[in-house]
Amino acid sequence: MSILVDKDTRLLVQGITGREGSFHTQQMVEYGTNVVAGVTPGAAGREVCGVPVYNTVREAVEATGANTSIVYVPAPFAPDAVYEAASAGISLIVCITEHIPAVDEIKMYHYVREKGSRLIGPNCPGLTTPGEAKVGIIPGNIHKRGPVGIVSRSGTLTYEAVAALTAADIGQSTVVGIGGDPIVGTSFREVLEMFEDDPETHAVVLIGEIGGNAEEEAAEYIRQMTKPVVAFIAGRTAPPGRRMGHAGAIISGGSGTAESKIRALEGANAHIAETPSQIAELVEVALAGA
Repeated sequence: MSILVDKDTRLLVQGITGREGSFHTQQMVEYGTNVVAGVTPGAAGREVCGVPVYNTVREAVEATGANTSIVYVPAPFAPDAVYEAASAGISLIVCITEHIPAVDEIKMYHYVREKGSRLIGPNCPGLTTPGEAKVGIIPGNIHKRGPVGIVSRSGTLTYEAVAALTAADIGQSTVVGIGGDPIVGTSFREVLEMFEDDPETHAVVLIGEIGGNAEEEAAEYIRQMTKPVVAFIAGRTAPPGRRMGHAGAIISGGSGTAESKIRALEGANAHIAETPSQIAELVEVALAGA
């Protein structure tokens, strides 16, 4: 069993004829993802990597039965792409696009939920269920199928954690990059709940960073989890009041600091990695004691 995407996922690529869209479509197809359609207004009748292109999401859904969409559309137009996908009945929408204003992210969040769909992102690397489906920009060759779920705010640290686990011969069940912006479609807690319910996930890695309170909210749920959680929080040396990296990575007063997040996670009995290189070691210990 996997969460969110698997071999039955029927993926639609919005912005498929653009540079990023076409490049990553090829990567996803080569990985084995079931990419059934692409959408670029005015480009109907074309093919990209053997994938047929349609003018609208609704046309693509009616023709192919697509149930998942990934958005490679520039920031000024990405919210409309998300609205279009949700309106057409797409159940899972993954938005890779960065630099979307927070006011638009709030509208996207509520619109998608009202339509009964789920949004991953924006400003995220996507997700992978190793051996079944890769939806996003995470390199496929670093994955290995196994019992560890990963959920992360940071794209780069996601890749590093996956590669380190694979090098230690520890596979992953599903890897989810939720995005680092202040407003994201799916929270740490929601993904943790999915991993808790997934019989093939035996341990979870949570990668957070400074800013916001998502990790503290996650810690409240981790207290009741039956599966061990290994956590790493990036940004311990960031000065208060200064933006660091992601738009969500800002400390206001004593809120959102690495220390406050680590205290909350330690209080929930999570195993805390001091450095990314310790994640695989702690996961191995956690699995042995699970």
